[in-house]
Amino acid sequence: MWVERLYRDLCGHVMAMTDLPAGASAGFMDREIRSGEGWSERLGEVLATCRVFVPLFSPRYFASEMCGKEWYAFATRAIYHHARHNRPAEAIVPALWVPVPPEQLPGPAERLQFNHRDFGDRYVTDGLYGLIKLRIFAEEYERAVYELAKRIVAVADTVGISPGRPVDYRAAPSAFGTSGRGPRPLKVTVAAPTRHDLPEGRESDYYGESAQDWNPYHPEAARPLAYVAEDLVRSLNYQATVASFDHDSGPGDAKAPPAQPEILLLDRWALKDDERRARLAAMDAEHRPWVSVVVPRNPADHQDRAHDAELHRALEQTLPVQTGQGRPAGRAAARGVPSMEAFGQILPQVVEAAAQQYLRHAAVYPPAGGRHTERPRLRGPMAHEHGTTQHALPETHASAPDAEDLG
Repeated sequence: MWVERLYRDLCGHVMAMTDLPAGASAGFMDREIRSGEGWSERLGEVLATCRVFVPLFSPRYFASEMCGKEWYAFATRAIYHHARHNRPAEAIVPALWVPVPPEQLPGPAERLQFNHRDFGDRYVTDGLYGLIKLRIFAEEYERAVYELAKRIVAVADTVGISPGRPVDYRAAPSAFGTSGRGPRPLKVTVAAPTRHDLPEGRESDYYGESAQDWNPYHPEAARPLAYVAEDLVRSLNYQATVASFDHDSGPGDAKAPPAQPEILLLDRWALKDDERRARLAAMDAEHRPWVSVVVPRNPADHQDRAHDAELHRALEQTLPVQTGQGRPAGRAAARGVPSMEAFGQILPQVVEAAAQQYLRHAAVYPPAGGRHTERPRLRGPMAHEHGTTQHALPETHASAPDAEDLG
């Protein structure tokens, strides 16, 4: 009820501040979906076309996988917009429903550049829920909602985020990662030549001063792929670092446990260099399942098309494990990703696969002291007398957040 009132108040202010025709809808809240309507398709359509995304911050919001999926679906649109135009698109306007301590914010929310104090000190301490529930704060509530509406209209007018393709909401990952865990480290490594060491005859339009400047989806994209990948990985609540394969010496001991999961972005033209190809083959032979290889392949690159069979053969010969084993998504990523949208769709799957393999192979640190601890057991009140163990299955309960996303 209180969220619906906030939504109505916001829509009223937005209508007054814009030239939207009478009767038009100024926004969307997912409680509006009618019974029997395809909720996933409808929500995916709205998230692909709305101009501003308004999450209502609360502890329960960030514990919700569904809310994390909505955030990720909208955030990828902003990342694609940035990639195409090389211009950031900050179109998320957060609202404090219930104040959340900074240390409890997931990475995507923590990185938002937003000053909540512009809406009033009482709003920062009590949130919209506190203002709307107590009559003595009615004036502070009206001011906060009015300022929030002004910010929404300003962002919609200045950012101009491009519409996107509706995502499959059910298959989308959550932007908040695993509940109760902060941003996890992940490495993005680029194996590509620079414009100064290209294979003979290779055009330089796709390359820059460093390997990290490689832009395989030129001219569709105006931004290097490594930094698009970094943004996508960060939107999954990972702390990403970007490095060059040529400048990375790698672990000294192939049997040593990994330090973090890794995504390797590989340009097939990099295999023309014998030294680089030998290092890649050695990495593949060492069996590092926590490293997922992604090979972009641009159909608009006429040189890539002309040498496709030769480059593909070199790829399979150099990386037989990565291209022929593992999950279907990993094999598909290693054999060629044809567009930036396809790259954004497959990257969460290969990131998850690399993260799971990292957890399986990472070093385990037992508690200090070296004492053996018995496996905990649930015992009944007569266990000590009869020497038996009573096993209990505790009742579980799950709840969804009260606050919703406003688009």
